[in-house]
Amino acid sequence: MTDVRELGGARVLVVAAEGEAVAGERAALDLLGDAYHREASWVALPVERLGAEFFRLRSGVAGAVVQKFAQYRTGLAVVGDVAARVAESDALRDFVRESNRGRQLWFVGDLPELAGRLADRGAVRGG
Repeated sequence: MTDVRELGGARVLVVAAEGEAVAGERAALDLLGDAYHREASWVALPVERLGAEFFRLRSGVAGAVVQKFAQYRTGLAVVGDVAARVAESDALRDFVRESNRGRQLWFVGDLPELAGRLADRGAVRGG
């Protein structure tokens, strides 16, 4: 079940692990619409909900999804273990590292980690 929670001082749309893969712009827009409707400034998306193409950076899916979130000034947190995927790709490793340095897209292990990062950032709106 998808719900909104207060995490680290921010309203976060926490997406259920079960459901269709977020595999492109259309699915990203659906999540953004839900986040806007529920007044959430961040979306916590389980890694299980991302299609394999998201992690193949050459496919452009990650770029398209992240760009939509940036356009709508909503943060995106990919929640779960991406270590195996990162180990397979230097480009993905660099993408994850750089994303985690920014304020728009984070890869976190779990919701408590996300809450801590949001609290550290003062729950600044994504973007």
